[in-house]
Amino acid sequence: MKHRNPFLVFFLPFVTLGIYSWYWYVSTKNEMNKLGEHIPTAWIWLIPFFGGIWWVWKYSEAVGHVTKDKLGGIFAFLLIFFLGSIGHAIIQDFFNKIGASPAESSTVPAQPAPATPAEHPTSATASANQAVSETSTTPAAETPTSQTPPADNK
Repeated sequence: MKHRNPFLVFFLPFVTLGIYSWYWYVSTKNEMNKLGEHIPTAWIWLIPFFGGIWWVWKYSEAVGHVTKDKLGGIFAFLLIFFLGSIGHAIIQDFFNKIGASPAESSTVPAQPAPATPAEHPTSATASANQAVSETSTTPAAETPTSQTPPADNK
């Protein structure tokens, strides 16, 4: 699930006169459907009387499944139905806790695997490598140099 700021999920519906709530519902519905849920199209909202309530019920059930019942479907329905934007912010906080969406996790670079014991040099190999590196580098002070005195041009 995409990480969103719960404060903005609460506040933006007031600024956009409710349009952001619809956008949030559809966006999170699509994300949950990618995770294997089967929430119907949001056009069901347009059915008078019980169409919107039924859709929110199906949405809330999916919230329960996606959050692995850390936020139950009935509780999610009550949050949405009675608290509106506050309920949206609480649900978004639970979405943020369950992690990133599959699309986001593929853009995160993979952590390198820890080295296995076979990849660590043995003590014999390490000492041989150290001996080679010590003999291949000799300090400049130890190398003999011939110094010729400067010629006197008088």
